[in-house]
Amino acid sequence: MYNSDYNRPPEEREPIETEHFHVWDAESPKPPRKKSGAARFVALGLCCALVGGLVGGGGVLAASHLSGGKTTIYQGTSPNSIVSLAHVDGQTVLSPEQIYAANLGATVGVNGNVDTNVFGYTVKNAVSGSGFVIGSNGSSSYILTNYHVIDGVSDIKVFFSDGKSYDATLVGGEKENDIAVLKIDVGNLQTVTLGDSDQLNVGEDVYAIGNPLGELTYSLTDGLISALDRLITTGSGNDSTTMNMLQTNCAINPGNSGGPLFNEYGQVIGIVSAKLSSSSNSEASVEGLGFAIPINDVKDMVTSIIEHGYVTGKPNVGILMKDVPQEAQQYGVPAGSEVLAVLDGSGAGKAGLQAGDIITAVNGTAVSGSEALKAAVQDCKAGDKVTFSVYRDGDTVELEITLDEDNQTTQEAMEQLQKDYQEQQAQQEQQQPQQNGGYFPWPFGW
Repeated sequence: MYNSDYNRPPEEREPIETEHFHVWDAESPKPPRKKSGAARFVALGLCCALVGGLVGGGGVLAASHLSGGKTTIYQGTSPNSIVSLAHVDGQTVLSPEQIYAANLGATVGVNGNVDTNVFGYTVKNAVSGSGFVIGSNGSSSYILTNYHVIDGVSDIKVFFSDGKSYDATLVGGEKENDIAVLKIDVGNLQTVTLGDSDQLNVGEDVYAIGNPLGELTYSLTDGLISALDRLITTGSGNDSTTMNMLQTNCAINPGNSGGPLFNEYGQVIGIVSAKLSSSSNSEASVEGLGFAIPINDVKDMVTSIIEHGYVTGKPNVGILMKDVPQEAQQYGVPAGSEVLAVLDGSGAGKAGLQAGDIITAVNGTAVSGSEALKAAVQDCKAGDKVTFSVYRDGDTVELEITLDEDNQTTQEAMEQLQKDYQEQQAQQEQQQPQQNGGYFPWPFGW
């Protein structure tokens, strides 16, 4: 059981007797002699000094002797408050104390080091986040956290509330959905119970356990579901990602990332991921705007990562692309996504897509740029066929493309394609500097 004795009701009181103050018994004391107004004033001054933290203690002592008054201080007593370890069954509404006690053993802190180049020197900086045990067998356990918590991090360790810590290895991650799975070589650990984030309503109570600031370990905060289905963009430029999020007013701070968000039944319905600290147009402090990834959005991905090391079935077109510039659109070029390079042997290459083509629609739905194109295909699976409307040499052609799987092999090939493209552009820049000062926008690989 989880014991807590900090919450004491004031019904039963034990008097405290000190050197200078007499404590009356339970029966009423005899009425004291009436004192002059000066004496009453001195007694009042004594009370104020005590409340003020014993400032001017010498004066207080003298006043107590001079006044001859008697002061009573009461202390309440009560039995320890005991919180039973309730079973998380999805039917019983639990108190905050029960939610904390039932899940503390499955909540972890995540620490590691990241190398930073400072004036040519490599400096190791510590990073901290949160996570929770999502699966455990006889020999190993799996921790779910945010991808941004472990991105570029070495020497990853997870630590538990009982003081034990373990080295962790990265099983796999999904940057676009900000999830990562860690593995530790210890089995039969307590795990959390996953809930159904699709059943949430605005106004429901929620609770977060995490490690704010990397120091205030295993802190419990509470709040409400403030909104559902918020589209939140994290990062900037080509590294930006737009995700569906739950909005909550739970207190969330650096270090909470990757921790669990619980419903009132003690089930995990979200992964704490971000806090809005300020807008791009204002430096004003923003509070009560926290965001969590709905657990239903990533359940299958997590299972896939544990089983295969990556998210299976994700689509990959096999192209580098960028948005059609506004300047070009002013001269009659349609909005869309311009193809910069095509991966040999990919579905795009087999369908006849070429560098210089502009993709204007997917399955008949217009796309205004690269992000819109990715969004139009993200719900497809590897092996699905999609139809691209392609603007080429003043005409529009329709190409049917079979989507590849976005696995490790494909990702490595795309990284090489992007590297080759950048080198090619750099050589062209040296041979013939462009009017824009040689700036080449970093392409989207996808």
